[in-house]
Amino acid sequence: MGTTSATRHDTGAGPDKGHEGRDGHDGRGRAARIVRHPLGWMAAGMVGVGVVSGLTATVPGPVPMLGAAAAVAVYWWVMRRCAGRPTPEIARRGAGREALLGGVIGLGFILVSTLLITAMGGYSFSRAGDGFVPVVWTAVMVQIGAAVTEELLFRGLALQALERLWGSWAAIVITSLFFGVAHLGAPGANAWSGLAIALEAGALLGAAFLWRRNIWFAVGLHFAWNTTEELLGVPVSGHTSEGLFTVDVDGSALLTGGDFGLEASVVPVLIGAVLAVTMLVLARRNGEVKSRHGARR
Repeated sequence: MGTTSATRHDTGAGPDKGHEGRDGHDGRGRAARIVRHPLGWMAAGMVGVGVVSGLTATVPGPVPMLGAAAAVAVYWWVMRRCAGRPTPEIARRGAGREALLGGVIGLGFILVSTLLITAMGGYSFSRAGDGFVPVVWTAVMVQIGAAVTEELLFRGLALQALERLWGSWAAIVITSLFFGVAHLGAPGANAWSGLAIALEAGALLGAAFLWRRNIWFAVGLHFAWNTTEELLGVPVSGHTSEGLFTVDVDGSALLTGGDFGLEASVVPVLIGAVLAVTMLVLARRNGEVKSRHGARR
């Protein structure tokens, strides 16, 4: 009887412990599989970077720049721990060179677009009375934060995750449309401005990332673009800030962009399309445009 009781006790306890262990293991394994999936680490990264951006983007002083640094740390952690992949796209080596190259392209893009609109009578500029240093300092701090966090969200996380699932072409189309939709809540936005942003910004910045495979290149382009607009006194995606100049707008909204600003003008849409196509051609020549199956390898 003593032996039978002991046997029953051992037999009854064994399966229960094993079942609990399997449940715990399965739960952890399921969670790991979710975050390892491209949509899982994309969502985790977007939440983390989005929270950092929300807490720091509109705070005065150097806080947006510090928020950008924190967002990069969050991105690195998510990619390493959740996606289980290295992060050469945010490597410090060569970061300055890539950001400078992107910045030159972004500066040229906005200046050429502005000059063409001005030559056609759409814009006229006058010097603003605000001090040089405070205006430039504010613009630089705010736009560093915006450029870094938006590029981590849309190109670092979304484009790379969707690329692994469906390839580069689908990824750039989806992220471009999403980028346009994300700007529909801006002042002066409408269906055309959303499409314009998708074409000139979403596609151009996506193509920039595919060409260089470097976040800092896209950040430099994005930063120079927004900062130049702000310093010229042109609304940045509908948002008006103090610049070094004030702009008087005259003519059709198709030419000037209307209340939304330069980005809703057909001029930068056409120039941005040319730049995007050029970068995509270069990316394809370099083997950086991936098919659905090639991106998974």
